Amino acid sequence: MLKTRILTAIVLIPLFLGALFFLPDPAWIAVTMAVSILASREWVRLAGFPKGYADVYPMMTFLLSVFMLWLIHTDASNILYFYLASALFWLIVVPLWLALGWHVRNPFVMAMVGWIVLMPTWLALIDLRLHGPWLLFGVMAVVWIADTSAYFSGRLFGEHKLAPLISPGKTWEGVAGASAAVAVYAWALIFFGDTASLAIGPFWLIPCSLLLMGFSIVGDLFESQLKRNAGLKDSGNILPGHGGILDRIDSMTAALPLAALGLMLTQFMS
Repeated sequence: MLKTRILTAIVLIPLFLGALFFLPDPAWIAVTMAVSILASREWVRLAGFPKGYADVYPMMTFLLSVFMLWLIHTDASNILYFYLASALFWLIVVPLWLALGWHVRNPFVMAMVGWIVLMPTWLALIDLRLHGPWLLFGVMAVVWIADTSAYFSGRLFGEHKLAPLISPGKTWEGVAGASAAVAVYAWALIFFGDTASLAIGPFWLIPCSLLLMGFSIVGDLFESQLKRNAGLKDSGNILPGHGGILDRIDSMTAALPLAALGLMLTQFMS
């Protein structure tokens, strides 16, 4: 399994970096849209949709994506409403969902939830990249560093479970390790990176990075709850050794729209 994971990563990382830094904007939009549509197909399994939705829901996701692009092309400020919907979902709905252990199986509700999870994430991938590939890379790096450091610090020191009924492997020690690593990363960006494009004071970078890390953990826990409710280990099997696309972007679905919203609001206020 470990060998398969490593081989898959060796293939995926150069492909992702090449797309991030070298694809023209229309191609990046098309590629990320395709990934979102594939993720929507996995959402069908997590949501427990009846048979037949495996093709219908991704097609509806494609049509919704085209409509959203048209809305934003008509008035770029429309993107703000999608980010606000995402923020309200992750700030209010998901904490309640996790705390109360909701097990939702209404197809209409779960279809809406899937789009609230996936669509703002896709828009953030486009929006943040328009500000520069390095900005998007830097935000995604917060999530990657948090995930990696939480895994290793949890393995080494983990004793106190973070959410034993949702994801027994996650620990508070893992959260502490992730917080320390993300703080060091943000500190390094302040002193050695270019923070001019962030539209915030450099020393806001550490608390903002920790906030993104916190949301990335919530995103991870939310997908874990859905998989547990659906009786699934992984959202899919498209990535050998890694599971599905949703397994790889679960943390991003909460963090990226929040980062894009924060950037937009700071630009409005500046």
